[in-house]
This record gives sequence, structure tokens and C-alpha cells, in this order.
Amino acid sequence: MTLPLAHVAGTFAPLEAVPPLIAALLYAKRASTLAARGRPVPVWRQICFGSGLLTIGAALFSPLGHLADELVMAHMAEHLLIGDIAALLLVLGLTGPLLQPLLGLPVLRHLRVLVNPLIAFPLWAIDLYVWHVPALYDKAYGGAALHALEHTMFIFCGCLMWMALLGPLPRPTWFTNAWKLGYAIAVRFTGVVLGNIFMWSGSVFYSVYAKGEAYWNVSPLTDQSVAGVIMMVEGTFVSLGIFAWLFFRSAQEGTERQRLIELAQERGIALDEARAARAVAAGEGKRLEERLLAGRGEVG
Repeated sequence: MTLPLAHVAGTFAPLEAVPPLIAALLYAKRASTLAARGRPVPVWRQICFGSGLLTIGAALFSPLGHLADELVMAHMAEHLLIGDIAALLLVLGLTGPLLQPLLGLPVLRHLRVLVNPLIAFPLWAIDLYVWHVPALYDKAYGGAALHALEHTMFIFCGCLMWMALLGPLPRPTWFTNAWKLGYAIAVRFTGVVLGNIFMWSGSVFYSVYAKGEAYWNVSPLTDQSVAGVIMMVEGTFVSLGIFAWLFFRSAQEGTERQRLIELAQERGIALDEARAARAVAAGEGKRLEERLLAGRGEVG
């Protein structure tokens, strides 16, 4: 069987369609199980996860997917949608209880180290730059399997990068709000560098787009430069949103953490600030509150 090339007009790419469908089914099943146990996943998180999957679908199977086979700027937009925006939405849709069955698996349990900021960020940056190396980029352009791997890696490393910043898995105690801000800036700076390379390079990186650029009457350097502009603009808007989110979450988590500590004191239960912070960061603040009200301090 010959696998179809991704992003050829009218061609369905099963390699890229199956993972989102599996993710949607697993998420729905786990969310339903948690709801039945009285631990429903917040609606806004479900919307975020669903929106992330829809973003992936829109990027790969809409007209943009066809244009991505003809223009660098369209392919850049596609990569940003799946590796940055969709990954962000998917991470915002996750909670600790949702991930609990996966983290219980021996292999995946050990992979939790990948969400450490000192590991997640370099992995994401290396992945971003390596796939844009012309030789590898051209090979991915010409083969469905490698192209699917490229997109999978963008989504996977993008999720790791955002998860290190936004949770829901516990982060190192040293990773305070100041470090989170620095992390977000480093992420955007990494994208800015690559965007500037595309914008100001006097050399054409990807000759495989020659026919598409000729069809759309766009010069190769203009196409490449616009791709860099798209990367810069997208990064700017995402950064503004992340900074606002960090400010909001910091204030919200601080309030919730203090409320849990005061509740524990009222109930005569020992609860230190670090433990309360871990519960809040993992989305378990409400559950811890329920256990404190019941006279128990452990979050199982």
C-alpha cells in the first residue's frame, strides 16, 4: 500500500487523522468516568481540548493544508497552528486526574521528567529548528510517513513546552512566577530568531515550492519572508495572551492556596504552603478542600 502524500488537494491523510481521533475518544471516555465519580473536568478545559483537536484538523485537512504544499508562508501557518496554538489548547484542556491512568503506566511515569522546564524547552527548541533544516524539511515534504512524524513531533514537543509552563503536572519548586515569565520570554525569543532568519535571509531555503510560488505569482524570497512575518505576528499575540494568563493564574492560585491553608488551620490539620501549592497547580484544589472539610488532609 502506498501512503498518500499529506496536503495534496483532495487527498485524505490517514496517518495524520487517526491520532486526533484516538485522543478525542480517550479524552471523552476519561472525562465521562471522572464525571461519574463526582470529579468532572471543568467545561472550559473540555472546550480547550476540543478546540485544540479542531485546530489540528483545520490546519491539516482544510484548504490551508493544500496551500501548505505550495507556499512556505502557508506551511509556516500550518506548523504554528499545530505546534504552538493547538498544543497550547490541548495542554489547557488537561488536568491531573485526566492524566492519572497514563501516568500510572511504568513507561509513561518515567517520562514525566520531560515536562521539567530545563528539559522541555531545549527539546522543543531543537525540534523546531531541526525540522526547518532544508535537507530534512525537503524530505518531509516529499513523504507522508516522515511528514506525519514531523507534525507529531511538533505537537508532542509543543505540548511538553507548554505543559512545563502551565501544568497540570507538578513543576520544580524553584520554578516560581519570575522563572515562568523568563521561560515564556525565552520561548518567544527562540521563535523570533527563527522568524528573523526567514524574514531577512537573502537565500531561498526550500526550492520545492517553486511551482506553487510560480502559480501564485509570489517570488521565493517574498514567500519566505512572509513566512517569517507570520511567525513573528503569531508569537507576539500568543505571548501577550500567555503573559495575561500567567498574571491571572498567579493571582488565582495565590488566593486559592491561601484559602486552603486557612481552612486547614481552622480544621486543625497540618498543611504547609508547598503542599497546598502542588494541589492547586495540579487542579486538585477543590478536591483537597473537600477532604479538609471532611477532616482529612491527604489528596489521594
